[in-house]
Amino acid sequence: MAPSLRLPPLRHAHDAEILRLAVPAFGALVAEPLFLLADSAIVGHLGTDQLAGLGIAATVVGTAISLCIFLAYGTTAAVARRVGAGDAAEALRLGVDGLWLAGILGVLIGALGFVGAEVVVGWFDPDAGVDGYAVTYLRISMLGMPAMLGIFAMTGLLRGLQDTRTPLYVAVAANLANIVLNLVLVYGLDLGIGGSALGTVLAQWASVLVYVAVVRRELIAQQVPLGWSSSGVLASFRASAPLFLRNVAIRSTIVIAAVVAARMGSTEIAAHQVAFTVWTALTLGLDAIAIAGQALVGRYLGASDVGGARDATRRMVELSVVFGVVLGIVIFAMRDLVAPLFTDDAAVQQQLSDVLLVIAVIQPAAGWVFALDGVLIGAGDARFLALAQTLAVVAFAPLAALVQALNLGLEALWWAIAVWVLVRLALLVRRAATDAWAVAGASR
Repeated sequence: MAPSLRLPPLRHAHDAEILRLAVPAFGALVAEPLFLLADSAIVGHLGTDQLAGLGIAATVVGTAISLCIFLAYGTTAAVARRVGAGDAAEALRLGVDGLWLAGILGVLIGALGFVGAEVVVGWFDPDAGVDGYAVTYLRISMLGMPAMLGIFAMTGLLRGLQDTRTPLYVAVAANLANIVLNLVLVYGLDLGIGGSALGTVLAQWASVLVYVAVVRRELIAQQVPLGWSSSGVLASFRASAPLFLRNVAIRSTIVIAAVVAARMGSTEIAAHQVAFTVWTALTLGLDAIAIAGQALVGRYLGASDVGGARDATRRMVELSVVFGVVLGIVIFAMRDLVAPLFTDDAAVQQQLSDVLLVIAVIQPAAGWVFALDGVLIGAGDARFLALAQTLAVVAFAPLAALVQALNLGLEALWWAIAVWVLVRLALLVRRAATDAWAVAGASR
């Protein structure tokens, strides 16, 4: 759905509802990137090899987490539809099934990541001295995987219930704890990069325990058990499978970019790590409106109000594009001040400044993409999203290969990422202009 060519109105009937959900969601959405930003800032001053090792490990951890984001997104959409249809008990039941699924996947992924850390890091072909740091960070991070996926499931449930404030409060507390723990473990106890990973893991486990305590009160009120349901967990996984494929496609682009950057050298992968972490934080900030889209569109369609869903979609696109423009201007103006916060290496600083210019340019398009992505997730249009993201990867992969073959450098790699964003945008705009996504009812 394209925004109007004229300037969007300053006030709109849906603004209060969108902002009520989006503003608190902003803080919760950037929780994981802020974990990595804090880790990057603290580890970066240990040395370039440590920062490069963090870059590789963070890419692997981020891949696992990103592939499982369907635990939040799918739960939000399904729960919101049930809320719109007036079935609060079933909405909570769906959330419980998502939590059990998160625990199972977290244990499996964590075990595989811990055992296979050396093999996975080797795929990036890092410089000598970098691989050890990457393996250390990766193995310790895997201990927090069940907690992180549990956070996704509980966050998705609360968003579907139209509550984005609780995730915000938990995220703020967790990030403050993460920073304190990192400083104490890395510098106070001299644990190095391993201390940074351990601090993050402890903060993640504390967060998921708080979420479970909060949700348990709602379950008791609605007389919904917290117990295991094999049929419910299986149904949750089947419903989320297309979103999983979508995430695989998106993450494939990110992994390809990281591998290409790693093969350029330690300077490039270090700069790429910081740039990608900054970019992720910004795009997830834009995704705050998309989270509102998931919750609102799911609720409107659950209540069979297709007109309300379309009207809210139009406004969310307008707000996202405007927000993207503002973020782009800020990044452009601040890019030379950001780099020294993460590293003292002049070469890494220069590479990072160049890449941040590209990031600034693509922010408006990224805002548009994230808004429509959230709307279609809320509508349960996951099959189309899986296809669209696959096509976007097909467009990006040859460009990344060309950058590597011709040794075009890190900035060229990020311009290839910009093309990937534009391909996603074109596909989503075309879909939003049709009626195929706006299916009304308690389930799609």
